[in-house]
Amino acid sequence: MHFTLTYSGHLPSTGNAKVKHDIRRKFHPQLKELWRTHPGLAGASNLVKRENGEEGDSSDAAFLTDIRGNDFATLVHPRYYLYAELNILMLRPEAPGAVISQAGDIDNQLKTLFDALRRPTDHSEVPASWSPTDDETPLYCLLEDDKLITKVSVETDRLLIKDANPKEVQLTIRVNVKGTAATWGNIGMIA
Repeated sequence: MHFTLTYSGHLPSTGNAKVKHDIRRKFHPQLKELWRTHPGLAGASNLVKRENGEEGDSSDAAFLTDIRGNDFATLVHPRYYLYAELNILMLRPEAPGAVISQAGDIDNQLKTLFDALRRPTDHSEVPASWSPTDDETPLYCLLEDDKLITKVSVETDRLLIKDANPKEVQLTIRVNVKGTAATWGNIGMIA
């Protein structure tokens, strides 16, 4: 499965739980639309819905995790032998090749991004002040764990927008979902 995610905004090199969660929430509508429209996912809504309000061992709600009473739905999940490869274009309002920018160094910015692409691991990564909107139940995330990223390619270039905020970036993330094994459960999801 191939698709593209985009992000425009602040991507700090040192992101706290709130910053990462805010970025995660910006990816949510794109991932929700993918689940709604992709042929391999549209018929698998049972993976991201609870029938009885409880987690079980069946395939129902298999991609959901409850953290602090909030459901998070992940696409790339080890239960279905899935992993992801990312090809990232990062546009910044400065000359290409500037490893240290006004927004921070690229490697730590990428760490912030990877943390925002995965679901929170525990309650400390969900801001106490956050209450999901009806549209954010569940909150869709790309990854169950950022360890499921097996390949990353990053290209930086100059963002050609006059008076652009020097602390903001525009990202285009090409995602390639693959499987370590083909199963009945993942056959529509792997490339």
